[in-house]
Amino acid sequence: MNDETPADAWGTGDFDVDAYAERIGYRGPLRPDLATFRALQRHHVANVPFENLSVILGRGPSAALDDVARKIVRSTRGGYCFEMNVLFAAALERIGIPVRRRLMRTGDPLVNPRPRSHLVVLAELDGRTWLGDAGYGSGPGEPVPVDRAGEYRQGAWTYRVTEPAADGDRRLQERREGEWRTMYTLIGDATYPVDVAVANESTSTSPTSPFVQRPIVVKRGPEVERRLVGRTLTETGPDGVRSEREIADDRYAAVLAEVFGIELSEEEAKTVVAGIPDEPAAA
Repeated sequence: MNDETPADAWGTGDFDVDAYAERIGYRGPLRPDLATFRALQRHHVANVPFENLSVILGRGPSAALDDVARKIVRSTRGGYCFEMNVLFAAALERIGIPVRRRLMRTGDPLVNPRPRSHLVVLAELDGRTWLGDAGYGSGPGEPVPVDRAGEYRQGAWTYRVTEPAADGDRRLQERREGEWRTMYTLIGDATYPVDVAVANESTSTSPTSPFVQRPIVVKRGPEVERRLVGRTLTETGPDGVRSEREIADDRYAAVLAEVFGIELSEEEAKTVVAGIPDEPAAA
């Protein structure tokens, strides 16, 4: 079933899904089926970086679809979960896949309660409930079935959906360095555009939010994840960190372009670097 919202409350009616497909590098058919759902998420995650640079640049990102499409579809920029999954959900709806948008809690609320601040997409296909997420950064590259417990391997990465915990909710977990780590808790409450707007506002402005403290840019492939946090660039596999190096200020823009495909103006790059807290100087 679709979101419990008035007709086209998310503004998807005029969304250009062909331009979206071109932006993510997808050249296949746009059919309302599981194969297309998988392909769109795989291409989105591979070609659009997770990043918070708009926050660091002082341009609190909008989660409205038109604004997100202007930023991501028509440029080399990426975004974080509210932007990425607003975009992803619109594409799915435009090709005829009914979706439900949901705000999840990152981590495990029975261990460390956090607000509902991660947007995902749910869809019913082939008799299963599938979770689509193009905006976690270090998350699955393809949809995961979440209606029952199970373990799923995607490339070198392994994920599992747990049985319901004491609070009645399942967890999506990832196998890292021999341990299961909870990514987020699966919550079924209805989510409306105003919920996303409020969560986005808090995430992009609260001094306790990690996204206002330093640049975070992530791209995950089938075998390795590349992550730039502040000046530190790491390459990581499921078994742990493979390499780590500090990026000099005068190389920052080049690394964004070469590693993540993000093109910033010279002035924007300077502003991003200036927003990095004091850290050990790059070699």
